[in-house]
Amino acid sequence: MSSHTNTRPAFEFGPIYVREKGQLRLLNGAPNLKPSTEKSKSLRLFQKGFTVKLCIEDGDKPSTCRTDHIVFTYTKEGSLRYSPKSLFDVVLGFIADNIQHVDSLIGFPEQIAEKLFIAVEARKKFIDPDTSTKALFKFSEAYGSLVLQSLCLRNRFLTVSEKLEEIQSLRGLMSLDLSSCKLGDEHELLIHLTSETLASLTCLFLKDNGLSDSGLQKMTASVRVVKKGLGNLEVLDLSDNSRISEHGMRYLCCFSKLRALDISGTSVMPNCSSVQMIQNKLSLYPAGEPLEVFQHTCCRTEGWAEQVVYQWERVSVRRCENVSGRTVAQRFYGANKLISVGTDGLSNTVQVNEPIRIQFHRKPNKDHSVQSTVTSTLGAMKRSGGQSEVTGCSSLPVKRKHAELTLDDWDILNCY
Repeated sequence: MSSHTNTRPAFEFGPIYVREKGQLRLLNGAPNLKPSTEKSKSLRLFQKGFTVKLCIEDGDKPSTCRTDHIVFTYTKEGSLRYSPKSLFDVVLGFIADNIQHVDSLIGFPEQIAEKLFIAVEARKKFIDPDTSTKALFKFSEAYGSLVLQSLCLRNRFLTVSEKLEEIQSLRGLMSLDLSSCKLGDEHELLIHLTSETLASLTCLFLKDNGLSDSGLQKMTASVRVVKKGLGNLEVLDLSDNSRISEHGMRYLCCFSKLRALDISGTSVMPNCSSVQMIQNKLSLYPAGEPLEVFQHTCCRTEGWAEQVVYQWERVSVRRCENVSGRTVAQRFYGANKLISVGTDGLSNTVQVNEPIRIQFHRKPNKDHSVQSTVTSTLGAMKRSGGQSEVTGCSSLPVKRKHAELTLDDWDILNCY
């Protein structure tokens, strides 16, 4: 004990005094050593130059301060004011940052859900491939058509191939335009059309997709067998699919609610038996003028995810521009000439005949048409009554008029 207290390192911690009988006695020093009046040396826990840095796993820089909970505004005098965000905004931002961990949004108010969707979109969660599918599925499962009511992917085959899982996660679509997307008969999205998730679809545009009779058979199988799938379809565009023949028209008879059909550019001829079958079973008649619904003027993307789809398209367009640039260079430096030049120095362009327009629609039942039909029927009954007075036979003309009723007349009678 004495050897330890008399060692030199003990003085490094300062002298230790003990009071005995009213006097101070130095415990770790010589007995004749007087207490020093100088201040003792301060004790250091760490050596000089020792620094501590706080490392955050989220990727934020240690030197930056977190300011997402603070709102910066200016007063009338021009000075900067700092005010904290509301608890609602803080919680909303936290949920948006962790939307992939949310179990379900069913029962969540729509007004708050729309704000949450905007917050998730601002954090680019719908573009991130790790969170986009899960996030869209959570919103579509709870709110359906509010997320996307109409989706237009016309000529966006790259977007369809890259965002196939996100498109399949959508629920409650009412209009879908997949024209010129080169799907074919075996594409996953074509099979997805037969699922119950797209049972609300009323308008479907499949122009120029390389479909055949086999594709129509697969697309209508669920409707024909179990009465599910595209049973609510009202508008169908199958134009410019040259492999669709008269044999495939029989698969379309399951769409009982169909009111507009376009089969222009297919192998179906205007005067074939399939056209008569469509008229008889679906009550659709050839349209004299081009229908506006097939002119691509009303189809557009609508819903909360409208800007998300536009972001998908911009990314796909950039990639398509890169591919097209390489293709132009290959054509320019290639050995094969793609344009044949004639003897007169002009290019020999091949004139392609426009396909025969074959569009069907259901004639609307207007009030003036009903009145005119009723008036003509009453006039015919009066004329037939006049003849009965002469011939003495009143039942024969009535039966003959009843036998001559057309499908339009039956539709008018059913309206009453």
